[in-house]
Amino acid sequence: MVRIHQRLSIPESELEFTTSRSSGPGGQHVNTSETRVTLRFDVENSPSLSEGQKRRIRSRLKTRINNEGVLHVSSQKHRSQSANRDATIEKFAELLRGALQRRKKRKKTKPTKASQERRLDEKKRRGRRKKQRSKDWSRDDW
Repeated sequence: MVRIHQRLSIPESELEFTTSRSSGPGGQHVNTSETRVTLRFDVENSPSLSEGQKRRIRSRLKTRINNEGVLHVSSQKHRSQSANRDATIEKFAELLRGALQRRKKRKKTKPTKASQERRLDEKKRRGRRKKQRSKDWSRDDW
């Protein structure tokens, strides 16, 4: 079981792992061994997720999900396949945690009187500076 948070765990039977040759560290060994691990998780057909969770994952991880609704996560950071498998599972759990986390609503705030005055003063200063660059500028303008 891959634990996402308190109320959600995904059984490893829903995860599919594939291996391929890695371009990461390993010297000559990297040319002969398949150390990159890619995890595939079918978001659309997962019985572990509710419809709301699926919708949230689809919207927030859309760049990692293909047209069939399958999420891809891979790792080639380590030299061994088992370490990359563990790293892929951890990366997958982090991605789902982030995608399923509820965003805080932004509270609207008004700018303070002092900040409004600073902004207007800076605008005036900038305008004066630009005016001084022109050819027909005289001190009488200000």
